[in-house]
Amino acid sequence: MGNSNWTQLWLDYDKKGCDANKEVKVTFEGFDKADRVIASAVKELTKGLLGKEREIVLFKDESVAAEGYKLFSQDRKVLVKASDANGALYGVFALIRAEACSKDLASLDEGEMPSNPLRMTNHWDNMDGSIERGYSGQSFFFENNDIVIGERTVDYARFMASVGINGVVINNVNVKGAATYLITDRFFDKVQKMQEIFADYGIKLYLSLNFAAPIELGGLEVCDPLDEDVIAWWKEKAKEVFTRLPGFGGFLVKADSEGRPGPFTYGRTQADGANMLGDIVAPYGGIIIWRCFVYNCTQDWRDYKTDRARAGYDYFKDLDGAYHDNVILQIKNGPMDFQIREPISPLLGGLTKTNQMLEVQIAQEYTGHQIDLCYLMPMFKEVLDFHTHCCEGKDTVADVVSGRTMGNKLAGMAAVINTGNDYNWTGNYLAAANTYGFGRLAFNTELTSEEIAREWVRMSFGLEKAEEDKLVDMLLRSREIYEKYTSPLGIGWMVTPNVHYGPSVDGYEYSRWGTYHRADHLGIGVDRTDKGTGYAQQYYEPNASMYNDPATCPEELLLFFHHIPYTYKLKTGKTLIQHIYDSHFEGEAEAEELAKTWDSLEGKVPQEVFNLVKHRFEMQLYNAKEWRDQVNSYFFRKSGIADEKGREIY
Repeated sequence: MGNSNWTQLWLDYDKKGCDANKEVKVTFEGFDKADRVIASAVKELTKGLLGKEREIVLFKDESVAAEGYKLFSQDRKVLVKASDANGALYGVFALIRAEACSKDLASLDEGEMPSNPLRMTNHWDNMDGSIERGYSGQSFFFENNDIVIGERTVDYARFMASVGINGVVINNVNVKGAATYLITDRFFDKVQKMQEIFADYGIKLYLSLNFAAPIELGGLEVCDPLDEDVIAWWKEKAKEVFTRLPGFGGFLVKADSEGRPGPFTYGRTQADGANMLGDIVAPYGGIIIWRCFVYNCTQDWRDYKTDRARAGYDYFKDLDGAYHDNVILQIKNGPMDFQIREPISPLLGGLTKTNQMLEVQIAQEYTGHQIDLCYLMPMFKEVLDFHTHCCEGKDTVADVVSGRTMGNKLAGMAAVINTGNDYNWTGNYLAAANTYGFGRLAFNTELTSEEIAREWVRMSFGLEKAEEDKLVDMLLRSREIYEKYTSPLGIGWMVTPNVHYGPSVDGYEYSRWGTYHRADHLGIGVDRTDKGTGYAQQYYEPNASMYNDPATCPEELLLFFHHIPYTYKLKTGKTLIQHIYDSHFEGEAEAEELAKTWDSLEGKVPQEVFNLVKHRFEMQLYNAKEWRDQVNSYFFRKSGIADEKGREIY
């Protein structure tokens, strides 16, 4: 199966040797074969399974958790048990995955239930076809301020469903221009067609919303969430949207952030804005997902007390419990902006009475642009496993965002996704490991980074064990390597402004964005202790005390929380300045090892894949060298302290 205009990623049934014309016997126990999602499941079975003689039974079993599945082998049959159509579809994809991973289908006995109720992708696609922070081509949803629908839309829905995604936001959170009109007659027909395609695979469609739509579409003078005319306008608009788009999921909203209007414009709270919209969409079963990426982006670099990291907690904590039941706060994994290393946002678990979901980014905005290899599941696992100490026994971020801590059903995970219209969807073939990995991890947070990586490698390449091990090891090491040659110890940033690829140590140092490293001739780092900005005190104990003291602060976050002298001795016995030198030399050298390992896979992976990834590694090595030399030179010039190992520092 498939289309010659793009790859089939981990669902390349042709590569597996499947015969799309074969007969696969599928029987139904309790499921309606005419159900749209069940029909999609049957299509995947027909195309995706090698076995021609085995009967597949889609068995409705109310004892299975919602959207979960169980797989059993019985004689020459495989039973896919689920309580709903989505679960049956996920079970079918799990069966296809099991075969691709060389499991014995004759003795199959496994199952999964989703860890998170909501498992979403957020697209930052603009209607002119561009993608904000997109590193794999143009949008496949939009072109020339219009909606594009075709077989690629169907394949995208299939890929997402295969890893358990059940919600997609198709447009950029920075809603402007033609995108504002997605909720009008101008686009309703095409949005509905796209929604129908997604619905075939158990996925709800959502839209990013322009909070200023009452002004830009309705001709009102304000978009004040407490203004009666504004409320009346939104009521009419919601009635129109949900009538034209039955089954529509709701809206994602970015307000009061980076130039976007919002409740603060009118002296209102974030809860005022979110609840107004929440109440209006509630009668239609809609939800409002309200991003917590709100901060003062006109900060004065001379101000050592104002701290961007504090903003989310400061703006949202005091309103805990004020948000209505169909409002979800979407919280980035860290308090800043998708850096290679940040502490966990104190809002996660800091809020104990409010629906919340975790937002991560797989688009690699600050982690290599899908040029540099950076497999992000180890980072996401660290986030999910973090103990917030908000509730004894159920205090990890995974507990909080799954709904287990508070018993809420509106909860989950969202990722800013990394796809585009490149032939291979993700620019770098290896970046698809993050696309696959996020979905699998959101569905089952108990999976390890290695389990997910190995599944993806097996489904995507079908290598011999020795080569498979090499590629899995490359993925697992890549995040740490990227961190070493860019910004270790939690300092972050130091990237080229606007582009966010490549080093510019002082690129943001005197800007308005609040992303400072505060380096001087004596040391580096931001004092976020009780004697500095006070950010460390936003955590529950014992985390607050741990972060507040450089002796107990995890060293991978040392410079995020503390201004540290270059002569400070780390636990390794090295001085801080020597660690800076060593980590950058080590990171660049280890990046070269990654490239050499990839070279050893020539002839083992398709030549086109090999060539493209090899070129990406050539760009990564150039980038790693620039980071190594520019950062080391900068801090040598700042500190005047030479490298103990006598290496060349410019």
